Amino acid sequence: MYTQSIFCSRFKVTNILLISTTYLLLVNNLVQAQNAPPPTIPPLPPQLPPAEPETLPPLEEILPELEQKTTPDHPDTIKDFFNTFFVKKFEIVGSTVFTPEELAEVLKPFTLRRLSFTEILAAQQAIARLYFNRGYITSGTFLPPQKLEAGIVTIEVVEGSLEAINIQGLNRLNSGYVRSRLQVATHAPLNKDKLLNALQLLQLDPLIESLAAELTAGTRPGSSILELSLKEADPFDLTFAFDNYRAPSVGTDRRSVQLTHRNLIGFGDRFSVGYLNTDGSNSLNDLNYTVPLNPYNGTLNFRLSYTDSEIITPPFDRFNIASENTNYEFTYRQPILQKPTQDVALGITFSKNNSAITIGGEPKQVSRGAEADGETNISALRFFQEYTKRDANQVFALLSQFSLGIDALGPTINDDSQPDGKFLAWRGQAQYLRLLNSNLTLLLRSNLQVANDALLSTEQFSLGGGLNVRGYRQDALLGDNGWFNSAEIRATVLRIPQAKISLQLTPFVDFGKVWNSDDLELDTNTLVSTGIGLRLQISDYLTSSLAWGIPLVDIDTEGDSLQEDGVYFSLELKPF
Repeated sequence: MYTQSIFCSRFKVTNILLISTTYLLLVNNLVQAQNAPPPTIPPLPPQLPPAEPETLPPLEEILPELEQKTTPDHPDTIKDFFNTFFVKKFEIVGSTVFTPEELAEVLKPFTLRRLSFTEILAAQQAIARLYFNRGYITSGTFLPPQKLEAGIVTIEVVEGSLEAINIQGLNRLNSGYVRSRLQVATHAPLNKDKLLNALQLLQLDPLIESLAAELTAGTRPGSSILELSLKEADPFDLTFAFDNYRAPSVGTDRRSVQLTHRNLIGFGDRFSVGYLNTDGSNSLNDLNYTVPLNPYNGTLNFRLSYTDSEIITPPFDRFNIASENTNYEFTYRQPILQKPTQDVALGITFSKNNSAITIGGEPKQVSRGAEADGETNISALRFFQEYTKRDANQVFALLSQFSLGIDALGPTINDDSQPDGKFLAWRGQAQYLRLLNSNLTLLLRSNLQVANDALLSTEQFSLGGGLNVRGYRQDALLGDNGWFNSAEIRATVLRIPQAKISLQLTPFVDFGKVWNSDDLELDTNTLVSTGIGLRLQISDYLTSSLAWGIPLVDIDTEGDSLQEDGVYFSLELKPF
């Protein structure tokens, strides 16, 4: 949800001894086709031009009644003072923000010399300015009643605090969700920079469509009341999609529907479920439930996916080769830095994956490293790190994931050199999106995977398809290690602002390479392509793309799908 203002706008296969190498490759692709790219790698930002910057209004608009001010001084408290008074030191009472050394540095010009009453007031105001300049705009200082003796002057500080947060406009969302996210940023003394940052992050929350805030004086000296008016965003998302991004062995044409509710029970919990179908596969596509754990947007997520596939490519369709894949994941994710223009998060996932292949209804040891009954099992811990930085002209994202296969819950373990469920691999992703001018956008993408040992097919790096090296069929190459790079220009050739329609021409160059960690050689390990595409965007409701990739490295391929011709399409519709 992107916005233009923080207050009034919308701010998101041991070899199979049967027929041929082609058969072996098909079975490998069958296993790989059941799995989306590693789901625990957090998603990159949308491949769209950066939004307009979320600009903050002038400070006086959010804090209309607050100015730098101090409590009236009491000239009558300085008795027996005729012209000047020797000041040896100042005592600052009530300050919790600054160290004595910081305060002494500010007051150094007023110390160890004779001061007039006006100069003592100037010293008091210097402390007030220190608070104000550091963002503590509701804090103040005053001279308490005192006798100016022994060369000591007392300055008292009233540090500003937030007395209450009054929230209006919520319907289904629990007010505690909003209040807790503001309270962590409004501990005494109240700081305007922390408050504005919290308000901006709140408006970027997909649960909030818009907000208006006002800070008014409280009932006690130095206290304030935050009045907050919110409008909830529609929590429902229904998405229909059609593309040809699946492996030809199970049918390239993919039809899917996804239902999402971002506030299922009312405390910001998110639920989504999807169904995906091709001519040779059916999938429960990511049953997800995410629960917020703390006001710093820490979450716990459970994810389940199940895919039932069969090879439909002649002549192998006659052998009734089928597979099932089930994947469970539990993920804890915790942001450690949250700013409107920058995010850093850490997380850990435990995943359990089971894959089985049958031929003619009988379990078979087909895929490389599989058990005698044709199954492969992986239990893994995955530690991931995310970094995102964005501004008005660019988005830069880095994603890193370490995957460790562990001996828990019955993983596949082989005594020989075959791949199994014990492994260590790292995958990194990077994406850079740059707005060159109003009509040109540059998109750079890079993925890298390195592994210490041979991997089961579900963990391997794949090349080819509509989402990486275009011009080749999906999963044309598989390897334990891999590297992918892409450069793309998006040039707007048609824009109708009134209807929020844009059409972009997208020339691109893709490159990828895979290699294995053991002695298993690949006939071809490098793919290079170039091509051109079109992207059509109609508001937030319709996104479609068409791409034609021209392969620059020849590989053996069979089939008559559009992928073999290097053509890929996608259509995504959000009716609500």
